[in-house]
Order: sequence, then C-alpha cells, then structure tokens
Amino acid sequence: MTFILALILALTTPSNPSGLYSMVSGIHHVTLLTRKVQANVDFYAGFLGMRLVKQTAGFEDATQLHLFYGDTVGSPGSLVTFLVWEDGSPGRVGHSQIGELSLAIDPASIGYWLTRCMSFGLRSEGPADEFGEPVLRLKDPDNIIVKLAGARDLKSPAAWDGAGVPVEHAVQRVRGVTMLTEKPAESRDFVERHFGYRFQANHGNIDRLVSQSGDIVDIRDAQGFWSGAPGTGTADHVAFRAADEKQLHKVHDALKEDGAAATNLHDRKYFESLYAREPGGTLIELATDKPGMTVDEPQPTLGTKLFVPKDPITDLKDLKVLLPQFSMPGEPRVNYRDLPFVHRFYTPPDPDGSVFVLLHGSGGNETTLMPLLHEAAPRATLLGVRGRATEEGIPRWYKRITPFSFDQDDIKSEAEAFAAFIEGAVSSYGLDPKRIVYVGYSNGANLLNSLLYLHPNLVHKAVLLRSMPVLKTFPHADLKGTDLLVISGKTDAYGKYASELETRLKQSGATVDSDVISGGHDLGDADVSIIQKWLSQQIN
Repeated sequence: MTFILALILALTTPSNPSGLYSMVSGIHHVTLLTRKVQANVDFYAGFLGMRLVKQTAGFEDATQLHLFYGDTVGSPGSLVTFLVWEDGSPGRVGHSQIGELSLAIDPASIGYWLTRCMSFGLRSEGPADEFGEPVLRLKDPDNIIVKLAGARDLKSPAAWDGAGVPVEHAVQRVRGVTMLTEKPAESRDFVERHFGYRFQANHGNIDRLVSQSGDIVDIRDAQGFWSGAPGTGTADHVAFRAADEKQLHKVHDALKEDGAAATNLHDRKYFESLYAREPGGTLIELATDKPGMTVDEPQPTLGTKLFVPKDPITDLKDLKVLLPQFSMPGEPRVNYRDLPFVHRFYTPPDPDGSVFVLLHGSGGNETTLMPLLHEAAPRATLLGVRGRATEEGIPRWYKRITPFSFDQDDIKSEAEAFAAFIEGAVSSYGLDPKRIVYVGYSNGANLLNSLLYLHPNLVHKAVLLRSMPVLKTFPHADLKGTDLLVISGKTDAYGKYASELETRLKQSGATVDSDVISGGHDLGDADVSIIQKWLSQQIN
C-alpha cells in the first residue's frame, strides 16, 4: 500500500529535481509602470488605502521615480511598486506580460468596496465568481486591471488603516497575477519547478497555480493575442520570494543549469534579487525577504523621504528637481491642466513667487533645464515644457530641414500654439506674467527669439542660451521694455550667428545683455553665474 501511495504521488507531483519548492514561497512584489504619478498616488494610497512605504530614485535609471505601496511595514507579499514614466508613452498589454493584478480583501468587504467605488466615481465590474472567490474588477488611472478578490485566508500581518479605509476592509496583500503566455504548458512548468507553485484548478484557458503562502499565479493561454509592448499602463515584472541570499543563489544556479536566461544578481538595497524570463517571455524576479523596507527609515515614517541608489548619476539635490513631485491625498498639490504642451512644475520648499518657463534643446525634455535653473534661482518655481516636433524620435520645437535651415510654417504654427499654452497656463495656474522669466536653450531659445517677433507682447524677460535667428523674414515688432540675456559659446558652431541676433533685437528696442563663455554648445557652471548676475541686476 505504501508503494502504491508513493507511486501515485510521483505521478501527480511535478518534477522538482533541484528541491526548490521549499526555498521560495509566493509573491514578493509586482512592479508596473505609470504615466501620471499624482493620479497613481491618489488611486493606490487614496482610493485603495495602501500605504506608501518607499519612494526611491530608480536603480536602473536614477532619474526615474520608483514608488512602493504595501501594508503597515511593507511586508514582502503586500508590495505593489510603480516605475514612474511621467508623461511617457503608453505600452500595450499582450502575451509575454503580466496582464492583471489581484489584491486580497476579506470576502465580507465586497459590499464596502462596491460603495467606495461609487463614492469615488469609479466604475467596477462584478462581483463575479473566479475560482470560487468573489472578485471586483477595476481599472486604475493607467487602465491596468486591478481585481479585489475575497480571499478569506490571505491576511497581512500588519494591515494598514492610516488612509481612511477601516482595517477590517483594508487591502491585505497581493492575491496574485495573471500571466499571459503563448506557451502555457512551458510557462506553468517553469513557475512550478523554479518558484514553488503547485497546480490548483483549471477554468477554461486559465490554469491556477498556488504557492505555499497562499497567493496565486493564473497562467492564461494567450495564443492568438498580440504581443505585449513595454510602456505606461503595463506590468514590468512579478517578483517571487526567497527567504535569504543563500536560497537566492541556489535558485540562480538551478536556473543556469536549466538553461534559463537568468541575469546576474542585484543588490536592490531592500532586497537581493535576480531576474529571468520564463519561456513565454514574462520577466520574473526573485527577491529576498530581507533586509526590508525599514533598513533606511523607521516604520512610523516609511515612505516620507526620497532615497537614492548607490552611486547615482547625479546628486540628491538635482534628483529632487528632476523627479516628478506629488502630494499625498488631502495635501495641497498642483492640479495639472490639459494644455497643448506636455509640461512639468517644480515647486521649491520656499518659493519666492518668480516663475521660470523652460524650453529645452533638441533631444531634451521638460526637465532638462531644471537643475541648471534651480542652481541659478533656488527659490523660483520652474515650469518645464516639452516641444511637440520630433526628429528621429527626439523632441524638438519645430521641424529642421538642414542643420542651418528650418521649416518656417512649422515655426509659426508652434509659436502660435506655445503662445496659447502660456495664456492657458497663466489663467489655469494663476501665474503672474510680470514675474515670468523665459529660458531657452538652442532649439528652444530659437523658438523664443522667434516668439519675440511673432507674438511681441508675450515675452518680457528671457535668457537665450546658444541661440541663433531662424526666421527668414522678421515681422516688425516693438520690443521696448523687453529685457534679454544672450549667452553664446566661443567655440560653438552656432555662435557666429549670435551677434546678428543681438543686433536685430537691439534694433527692435529690446534691452540686450550678452556674454560669451569659453566653451562650446554645452551648458555649464559658467552659464549659472552669468544668469545669476543678470537676475540680480533685473531685481535691482
């Protein structure tokens, strides 16, 4: 009888030559991408009532904000994290991705969440039965599918009740994810053999796998779906749990032995990790439980301070200017308006009321000039704007025909659109036009000097960095009362056009201060000191 029982178990249990089931247990976190940080915070910390337990600069890209939501202590298994691609391009959900995120709540809380959806003006579907559980189906601001699943036995050790959601109704932890794959059998086998999941049930084209921790991975047969494409509104990866670094290394070795495309081990400060792609293409991470979210800040103040990874490409001061700002629910915030140009505010801790409108050069974006101008004017509010023209995928302000000739109609149309943007920004954000200083670099500076003639009453103070005239014909414009600073580079290929621009501006009545740095087209500390000196003269 013992022999027969052993044979049955052998036939019904997936092979596990490395003995890895005892080494990993469940989901550590799920990482997704968002396009609007404020809307994301309002949904996950506000509506869902999860705790923001960590905000960091990205480990792969320090200029990218990374937010972690979870329970009171940021327990492994409760974490949902977001890479913030502010105003980034949307992705496409398809096979080779995680398609749905499921969060565990008490089954008795379904009615509470139905009512909360209505009070927040959010559309929900359900409750529907999924594998015997009541499930509410929602979409977050990026259209990511978020399911609230009534899972009675899946509890957080420290549910968060600090966001207005009663603790008995709180999101407990991650219930699971849905993996979209064109190779369902191979994907299932990979997750079972290497990450400790076991088959639980099948419904149609979905196999449900369950971990020792009780969370689930639904393997969905996505044959015939389109392929996934990275971008906002998609998942980056799902991370499974390893108790410690020793277990992480064992799984890493087993993946290599199995021929999986495992990457090198990574130190993510809050956990050690490795990555691998399962046969269907979904990115999987394995992360250790420790050291955890409290390694660099105490539990009472989790999530209130920005942290940076080791050896970031820039310092914390500059990163705070570059990264998108947000407010927690109930706090004052910038309510962004739908205006013709993508734009970003940076508000310093003690603003002095001045506003700098920043126009980047070719290949830059709305944040490119922020560190430079923050250094020049630390108390100024910065409004960075992104040009709408593109050239080989990089932002510009107008179309270029050759390096020294430009599409005249495009300059005029984009100048008109920018003037409308400024009018809308002044009205929507309550800006004082008299306290606005425009700063343009290269391509952005050239749009500015064109604006002076195409819309002569718009710009009254401006800094033109590495600028040249780009209009073929200049309309008459009375620029009296317009104060300008022109900074050119001695070795800049465009520098020879600066004197022509200065002469024209002066002839039109503008007050023009000019300076030449010893370098070329790039910006640097010399520009900062010249701008600071000019600003002090404007105030005095």
